[in-house]
Amino acid sequence: MPVLTPQVHIPFPFSGMNVDNMQMTDLRLEPKPTPLALLLLGRDADPDSEKGVECPGALPQASDPDLVARATAAKARLGDRVFILGHHYQRNEVIEFADVTGDSFKLAQQAAAHPEAEYIVFCGVHFMAESADILTADTQAVVLPDMAAGCSMADMAAINQVEACWKTLKDAGIADVTVPITYMNSTAAIKAFTGRNGGAVCTSSNARRSLEWAFEQGEKVLFLPDQHLGRNTAVLDLGLSLEDCIVFNPMLPNGGVSVEELRAAKMILWRGHCSVHARFTAKAIADVRAQVPGVNVIVHPECAYEVVSNADVVGSTEVIIATIAAAKPGTAWAVGTELNLVKRLAQDNPDKQIVFLDHSVCFCATMNRIDLPHLVWALESLADGNLVNQITVDPDTAHWAKVALDRMLSLPGTSTVRD
Repeated sequence: MPVLTPQVHIPFPFSGMNVDNMQMTDLRLEPKPTPLALLLLGRDADPDSEKGVECPGALPQASDPDLVARATAAKARLGDRVFILGHHYQRNEVIEFADVTGDSFKLAQQAAAHPEAEYIVFCGVHFMAESADILTADTQAVVLPDMAAGCSMADMAAINQVEACWKTLKDAGIADVTVPITYMNSTAAIKAFTGRNGGAVCTSSNARRSLEWAFEQGEKVLFLPDQHLGRNTAVLDLGLSLEDCIVFNPMLPNGGVSVEELRAAKMILWRGHCSVHARFTAKAIADVRAQVPGVNVIVHPECAYEVVSNADVVGSTEVIIATIAAAKPGTAWAVGTELNLVKRLAQDNPDKQIVFLDHSVCFCATMNRIDLPHLVWALESLADGNLVNQITVDPDTAHWAKVALDRMLSLPGTSTVRD
């Protein structure tokens, strides 16, 4: 088979976008100074948001030609006092300055493995920085370059909503036989709730083992906050039926389900999802199979059931990377995950054809808030002795969240896990 030219199939609807370097040349104008524009730029505060939106001080302009040099210089000034973590979904301009790249939990573990670093700069999103703060020493400060970098999935499960759900389960007489399992992509408060109530955390790579453990402890599972990972694991890995799963909608009275439905269900799925992975469809799979003969479809388990059911390979971010790296030259792959990672896969695997499994652009919008200007601002502030954007988890929440994390790590085969 001839070697195919690497490519990322990304249709761009915007006339001003340069496909080669991914710059939106006509859309880079500064928004007008309205409250919404300030929020978009991360320069104001939203106290009602889980993560808050704040960036005090002067943020460098994205057009500054010296940003790379400034980041390099600030990192050099800090030396071993700083350790920079870069999530796989980050843009390349940020990844270039990361000391280690990986998924969220791996990065938090890496931070804990470097106690000599005074500052942990987490180029990811808010819940990831919380996990790093929980696992690192009190002498270390975890910094998120832009406090607006949240996670839409994590934000779909607020602690007051989850506590109200648990009361509903108590009223239905099933809380005592229900084990809460929360995905890593959740706030520290939700992890702590899980720990207090006998549950555990899971990642996409050990969700099956976590659910097996949960069903050894009780009769039912409350799975937070991603309904798709919960459903896919329960049905495709554990052999439960779709009828065994119900969706609890926190926006509806009693979750929009009856007491009878709660009592009959095995899996009570929180109505949450990943804004990126929920975009992929079974139609997109059919279309790419028609356009690229012999293509292998590989998707993340946060995708919907009908997408996962029609894919050739399903796996965590690290599994996707490893699978494509080990694939034979000349093979074609349609990848259903975040676009920055898909672009990087194409760059790192020039002997394969890499296409994007969607009909439109699909970046993680909140992850992309961590850009080079925010990284430069954070590093220069730290180098000047100013601690900015520190992420802290209160001791009680941190304790119970770690209880849930430790329960996961105690499961056989999960000493090393991947998101």
